[in-house]
Amino acid sequence: MTAAPHPKLDELIAVLERLRAPGGCAWDGEQTHESLVRYLIEECFELVDAIESGSREDLIEELGDVLYQVIFHSDIAAHTPGEEFTIEDVAEQMTRKMVGRHPHVFGEIVADTPDAVMANWEHLKAAEKPHRTSVLDGIPHGMPSLLLADKLVGKAHGVEVELPDVPVPSSEDELGDVLLAVVTSAKARGLDAERALRARLRLLQDEIREAEDAAEAQTSRGMSR
Repeated sequence: MTAAPHPKLDELIAVLERLRAPGGCAWDGEQTHESLVRYLIEECFELVDAIESGSREDLIEELGDVLYQVIFHSDIAAHTPGEEFTIEDVAEQMTRKMVGRHPHVFGEIVADTPDAVMANWEHLKAAEKPHRTSVLDGIPHGMPSLLLADKLVGKAHGVEVELPDVPVPSSEDELGDVLLAVVTSAKARGLDAERALRARLRLLQDEIREAEDAAEAQTSRGMSR
């Protein structure tokens, strides 16, 4: 891979550094990782809106706002004792990760379907993070509930947890109508659909952990024979 110059990216990094340097912007200079969390969340949701219904210009703007957050956090780290990493360290780590997770592109592994790629990805991820003892480790539980449900359902399938099975529409448009109808009916009955789903997902996580414990116990019994 050959490195290509990115003068506009370098210029943006320089602008951020100038804003946070002595004599720059008082607000930018006093920000921390923690104080920027709300802005990072907001910018990510604005990017989602731009992807789903915005124009080309909207997408450029919102991608820039998210990129700026990454640069901002990297500059904070560069000047924080104990952290002291830069945007170059972030890029280097991500490059190493992506090359390592795509041996079917940068190595000799064969994975010529999306399912094969994802299976290989999960295998490599597990090998990279041996300290994780559960398939639930690393899942951000602050995710929107439907995204979290999708993530947990995938993990549940992996450990053979039985899940509810009900007929669903064949298109996303129809599925949207069904989901809206569920929320509408719940609201009419004074029920909180978000809270209900999150409560059920907590139970699902317990079921996943129980399945993992059972599988580990079975493996232990087999090894002791």
